[in-house]
Amino acid sequence: MSTPANIDALAAAGTSVWLDDLSRDRLRSGNLAEVIEDKGVVGVTTNPAIFANAMSQGTAYDEQLRELAAADTPAETAVFEMAALDVADACDVFRPIYERTQGLDGRVSLEVDPRLANEREATVTQAKELAAKVDRENLMIKIPATEECLPAIADVLAEGISVNVTLIFSVSRYIQVMEAFVEGISRADEAGKDLSTIHSVASFFVSRVDTEIDKRLDAIGTDAAKELKGKAGVANAQLAYDAFKENLLNNPDWNKLAEKGARVQRPLWASTSVKNPEYPDTLYVTELAGPRTVNTMPENTLDATIDHGEIRGDTLSGTAEDARAIFAGLDEAGVNLADVWVVLEEEGVQKFVASWNELLGTLSEQLEAK
Repeated sequence: MSTPANIDALAAAGTSVWLDDLSRDRLRSGNLAEVIEDKGVVGVTTNPAIFANAMSQGTAYDEQLRELAAADTPAETAVFEMAALDVADACDVFRPIYERTQGLDGRVSLEVDPRLANEREATVTQAKELAAKVDRENLMIKIPATEECLPAIADVLAEGISVNVTLIFSVSRYIQVMEAFVEGISRADEAGKDLSTIHSVASFFVSRVDTEIDKRLDAIGTDAAKELKGKAGVANAQLAYDAFKENLLNNPDWNKLAEKGARVQRPLWASTSVKNPEYPDTLYVTELAGPRTVNTMPENTLDATIDHGEIRGDTLSGTAEDARAIFAGLDEAGVNLADVWVVLEEEGVQKFVASWNELLGTLSEQLEAK
């Protein structure tokens, strides 16, 4: 089957479509291969919530759980044994795309323990351990963009490990992420690493921004505030894209590395399922298409995009001025944006930690029962 027209249109605009989901059922049933073949998916992202959902349902993990239980494996070790196996298998499924795109796509992400979000050294140690365990060139290790983990991003890239930086909400934090990226690649260059093999994406979250800011606009309650509802998420991503061009593509230090074969860190739009049913279900896809970007989607958003998304080519370039006007309006309306970014990052980490802890509890029970 040929790639759906709307996915082809996104690719023509410069956006790679990745699936934000993975499970052993998808792998063993052949569904992941079908999604690649029939829906044009060229990569996969995972997170603690995705694995918590996958591992707590069905029987796909039972055989491995029995083996792990027989070896008296603790839940904290078991979860990564199970996740690493799924990710390695997914990397193998995506290998032809990885080779065809020279490493740009065909990527699969595996996140470090979210409880390490404030620990640089522990994050680096685990990132190296996971990279060695999965042992696939097309793996990306996900590291959160917390202030404490910004140095860890540079450290892991310097080791030659590809990184998906996650939980980015503000443009100011994204600029720090790009700085960490350039530092990491510079250190990899000094260490004699093959720069062409190190890839990175910066996962900029979208829908959660609208959810949080809309709540505050409702509380303010003025007509001017209500007019701004549903506009902040896209505008924030548009400003991030402008920062990408200004702070990375036009960075002389980066361009020197690019001349040596380094691959640019692409913005990746994450949290792209629309949370408010009043908004178009493809809002965070159609409005965020553009060169050198990735959009990772849950399957329902992917299906909606294929079915009725109105892809209009590059909808990112040249949008910064209007996006700045929206943020000026938010500031004028009384939205405390600095507080928004703090709340979103803290909640983002907390949600992943909660999913992880729930999963560990479930696995402990399952291991004891085997």
